[in-house]
Amino acid sequence: MSKKIAVFLAEGFEEGESVFVIDILRRAGFQCDSVSIKEEMVKGTNGIEVKADKIVSDDIKEYDMIVLPGGQPGATNLRDNEQVVELVKYFDKTPKKLIAAICAAPIVLEKAGIIKGRKMTSYPSEKYTELFKEANYEEDIVVIDDRLITSRGPAATLPFAYALVDVLGGDSGALKERMLYNLVRESNY
Repeated sequence: MSKKIAVFLAEGFEEGESVFVIDILRRAGFQCDSVSIKEEMVKGTNGIEVKADKIVSDDIKEYDMIVLPGGQPGATNLRDNEQVVELVKYFDKTPKKLIAAICAAPIVLEKAGIIKGRKMTSYPSEKYTELFKEANYEEDIVVIDDRLITSRGPAATLPFAYALVDVLGGDSGALKERMLYNLVRESNY
């Protein structure tokens, strides 16, 4: 059975941190749906409008992973949505469920009350590191703490997405090779 992943979209989401994650997870053979917290059409932080596959509902509880992209005010809109916060709490307390957040989106994890004593990272802004003082904040590009995966920001999207593939049981090595990721790491750009 294929793993199912829901990538949440809220008005002002970071386009790269969501669309590229969806793309990579689908390339890896997983069912990955974009899930809007309000309406079918969602505008990103840079004005790119995306049609969501689904609207958030309790059906998301059947998924294996939820992914929270950053961007502003997207991450704040996710944090302020009680249904999203409740789903994060549900995924945290349910064995084998995974939670991933990148950039500013760990503010949702903080609001859900699930960061105390956990290793995590986020966008490297003082306001975020101060916000996450209950967590063990790390400077790594991707931090995995059991079933919680966090990452830094837009430029970290590829390593973040490949880490999600691995955590879900896929083969990121072959995918990196097909996508020429090794060439990017060797480039001066």
